[in-house]
Order: sequence, then C-alpha cells, then structure tokens
Amino acid sequence: MKVLVDTSVWSLALRRGRQSASAPAVELRNLISDGRVRMIGPIRQEILSGIRDEAQFRELEVHLAAFPDLSLTTADHVTAARFFNLCRTKGIQGSNTDFLICAVAIHHTLAIFTTDNDFTLYAAHLPIVLHGRT
Repeated sequence: MKVLVDTSVWSLALRRGRQSASAPAVELRNLISDGRVRMIGPIRQEILSGIRDEAQFRELEVHLAAFPDLSLTTADHVTAARFFNLCRTKGIQGSNTDFLICAVAIHHTLAIFTTDNDFTLYAAHLPIVLHGRT
C-alpha cells in the first residue's frame, strides 16, 4: 500500500543526530526506497516552514521535489470538514491539516504514517489505515 507520510515523521527523519536513526526515520527511508511515499502540498509546506537558512531551505525543497503533490479536490476539503465535525462531536480536536490528510488518504487508498497519536483517536471514528499500527 502507498503511504502518505505526515510531517511528524519527516521532521524526525530530517533532524541531525540520533533522531534520524529512529525507527520511524528508518521506516521512511525504506518506504522511499520502495517508491511508496506520497505527498500533499500542506505537508510540504509544514516541512519547509520555519527553516531560516535559505540554502538549507533550497536544498530541502530540491530533495522534496522527488515527491510530487497529489492533487487536492474540492471533495477532499469537504470530506476533511465532515471529519473535523464528526470528531468534534466525539470530543476529539484536530487540525484542519490532520483531517485533510485523513480525507486524502481515504480518497487515494493510502495508509497514513505518523508519530502523532491524535491519528489513533481519529482512527476510532474514521475509516483510515495507519501505517505500522494494527
């Protein structure tokens, strides 16, 4: 199954030092090698946001270009809003980007690879598949 990789995993993998040797970072490298990684613009934006050094920004931008963005549709945004509302009625808060990730994953039949435990809460109410979790 193809995998939509959340910002939390990218952040771990891109850090220098021990974090880049973490299990999620190693798994991301495996997924990249297998050609299974998918990207959306909002995740790309989150990854690149906050990088102060322009040379580092450009280098990362070039590396991420290997992962073209899936096209987002109006239906993806409407589904994300429905998911937001549904989870809110269950007492679960989440970001607009998180619910967009869920909507796109369902639309494109992708698993979501994340270290963000909020997605476990969403999975109790949404038909999402979390990569590496049973």
